Amino acid sequence: MKNNRRKFLKNLAGLGGLTATGLPALACAGEAIAQVDDIRLAANKGYLRLVFDLDKVASHTVFTLHDPERVVLDLKNTKMTHGMVDRLQANAMIRRVRSGVRNGNDLRIVFDLSERVTPRSFLLGPSGKAGNRLVLDLHQMKQGQQAKVTKKRDVIIAIDAGHGGKDPGAIGRHGTYEKLISLQIAKQLEKSINAQRGMKAVLTRKNDRFMRLRDRIHKARDAEADMMISLHADSFPDSRARGSSIYALSIDGASSETARLMADKENAADLLFGDVELAIEDKMVKEVLFDLSLTGTIESSLDIGDEIINQIKKVNKVHKKKVQQAGFAVLKAPNIPSVLLETAFISNPREEKNLRSSAYQKKVAKAVTRGVSRYFSRKAPPGTWLSEVSDIYKINKGDSIASIAKTYHVSETDLRARNALFANNLIAGQVIKIPVS
Repeated sequence: MKNNRRKFLKNLAGLGGLTATGLPALACAGEAIAQVDDIRLAANKGYLRLVFDLDKVASHTVFTLHDPERVVLDLKNTKMTHGMVDRLQANAMIRRVRSGVRNGNDLRIVFDLSERVTPRSFLLGPSGKAGNRLVLDLHQMKQGQQAKVTKKRDVIIAIDAGHGGKDPGAIGRHGTYEKLISLQIAKQLEKSINAQRGMKAVLTRKNDRFMRLRDRIHKARDAEADMMISLHADSFPDSRARGSSIYALSIDGASSETARLMADKENAADLLFGDVELAIEDKMVKEVLFDLSLTGTIESSLDIGDEIINQIKKVNKVHKKKVQQAGFAVLKAPNIPSVLLETAFISNPREEKNLRSSAYQKKVAKAVTRGVSRYFSRKAPPGTWLSEVSDIYKINKGDSIASIAKTYHVSETDLRARNALFANNLIAGQVIKIPVS
């Protein structure tokens, strides 16, 4: 039954080939470069439609730039005959179209626009005489929508201080309670995140009280969180064990015996105090939809975990160099990327002393903030300030954050926040994003 369900899941997700929907399968690495055979443009009420005829499937990304308004279409491993974009005549929306080669084999097409638009794109597979097609729609803003588009929301990070109340968590050799340490670090992290432009922190608990694991997830959902970080302090019978670790959820089981032991420890509180398992109706379709959502969320969680662990290792020894995976119940929010951070071993006398230190707690908080910032500078949700870009700039020798900010009339604080720049040194050739004002 499990194997049949997994096969059904893969088919539904497109991993086994989707023919019923007409969507083409994804191109595999190492395939020949795709060719744009033709570009067609059609004007419709409220939007322009551009159709790119391709000889094979090509992966693509679309993003917007502002002041002046542009839409950028990047096609991976794709080429196009020189001058093909010249066939597209200027109109009321498109002032000019430019194209160029990126990274040797990638194609970039830039549409210079006379107004702000909302781009939407999708792929169509062969049908009748038509082959593979990429469709790009440029939708005009409705009246009054221009004013709304400038009001971008903050990225919301839910911070979960592990344990609490009647659940003390691990206890150090000198009597340090994990529930209190996790709350102290959570409050430091809240301050650090809230100091960053474009981000807002929300605590699942603000005091020493017991919360069921499902209630923590519900708190994050109610806050419409874009990610969740659960903070803990590790424990092990051997007091020599030390270091920090990051965990993300695993559907098929833990990635190591340590991860399995940790999952059992952190989930034990709900077994003791009568929590119920995650409520999922026992119907195949609902299970599949849940798993599809959870799979995408886990991929994002692993990405976030990598960024955080790269920063944490500058503060403390890393017990596990890679993001581990285990079945922590607190991570089972299918639409919220979540990670669990074991900040240090409370069972290690030296690390217990560090965990009690306000200075160490601040260092951990700043490291986590840097990791979160680096992730969202790349993958901020649409509609957030961190997702917006007014321009892209390539660093030249001698450039400084101050000089770039002055050139583009933006604040240094905003420039740093948009690109997760926590140091002053810039590398020639580095590409940074210019934030909206």
